[in-house]
Amino acid sequence: MASTSISKAERSYIQAGLLASPARRTDGRTVTDFRSISLETGVAPLANGSARLSIGQNPHNGSGGTEVVAAAKLEVETVEEEDGTGDGRIVCSVSCSPSAYPNLSTGALDDLQHDLTTVLHQTLSDRSLHPSNLVILPGKKSWLLNLDILVLADSGNIYDALFMAARAALWDTKVPRTRSVEYKAKRNEPIAKNTSGGSGDMDVDQDTTSGFDTRKIISNAIDFELPDYWDEGEVLDGRDRWPVCVTLNLVPPVHYLDALPLEEASTPVRLLLVFSFPSSAPPTLQAMRMLGAGEVNVAELKSLVTEGEKYAKEMMTAITFKLKEEDVRRNQKAREKFAKR
Repeated sequence: MASTSISKAERSYIQAGLLASPARRTDGRTVTDFRSISLETGVAPLANGSARLSIGQNPHNGSGGTEVVAAAKLEVETVEEEDGTGDGRIVCSVSCSPSAYPNLSTGALDDLQHDLTTVLHQTLSDRSLHPSNLVILPGKKSWLLNLDILVLADSGNIYDALFMAARAALWDTKVPRTRSVEYKAKRNEPIAKNTSGGSGDMDVDQDTTSGFDTRKIISNAIDFELPDYWDEGEVLDGRDRWPVCVTLNLVPPVHYLDALPLEEASTPVRLLLVFSFPSSAPPTLQAMRMLGAGEVNVAELKSLVTEGEKYAKEMMTAITFKLKEEDVRRNQKAREKFAKR
C-alpha cells in the first residue's frame, strides 16, 4: 500500500485520539462510521457491466475522497481441455492513475497495482464464486470475464472500495444469451450421372445448401449465435454471492473502520476480511489478510472476525439496496427510451 509521510508527533496524536474515550477522529466520525458512499452502475457504455464508486467525496463539487471505476467485459475463448477452463474464467486487474499516487515512483506504483490485483483476483476467481453461465459450448467455448478496475483517487480505505466497486460491476454484468448451432450437410436429389459405364443416377452429398439447426441445444454443436444485442442477456449466476471487504484498522486494543491516509499511516496493522453472503447459505469468509508490522494473537483474531462479519453484513445490505435501486432506475430509463422509438 502507498505510504503517507507522517511525523512521530502526528502519529502519536492520531493514536491518542483513537484510544480516547470516546474516540476522537480528525473528521469527527466514530470508530465504526463510514464516510459517505456514492455508487452508480452502467457508467461504461461499451462494457457488459460497470460501476463507479466513491468514498468520502465532496457532494457539492465532487472533489476529494477515494474513487474507483470498475468495468466487466466478456470475450469468447476456445476451451483447452487440459487447462481446466471449460466453464469459463474470471481475470481481475487493478490499475492506478499516477495522479492518485503522486508521491510514488513508477516502480512503487507497479508494485502497488500488483498487490491490489493479487488480492482481488485470488478472491474473486475462487471456484466457490464461479458463475455457472459462463459456459457457451461445453468443452469447446466459454466466456472469459475480464474485470478491470481503475483507481482514480485514493483518500484511504482502498481495499473496501475495490471490492464494493467489483461487486457493483459484476452485479450489473449481463451475459449475452447464446444459441448452439450445428452444421448439417443435406442429402440432395440425384444430380449426377453415373459415369462408370452402368445405368442409373448416383446419389452424392452436396454442401451447396447448408443449414443451421437451432431448434434445440445439442451436444455436438460446433458453433453458436447471439439472439440478443450485445448489451442484453441475463445477469451473472449467483450474483448475490459476490463478496465485500471490510478493513479493520487496529490500534490495540481498539479497531476502527474507513481510515483516512494519515490514520492508515498511524496504524501498525490492518486486517482485511472478505465475506460472501449467499442468499441460501451461511456467510463465508472468502479471504483474510494482514497488512503492516503488527501482530494479532489467535484469541483476538477470532473476536475480530466476528466483529468484521457484522460490519460486512451491514455494508453488503446497504450496497445491495443501492444496486437494486440502480436496477429500477436503469430499467425505467430503458422503458422510456423504448417508448420514444
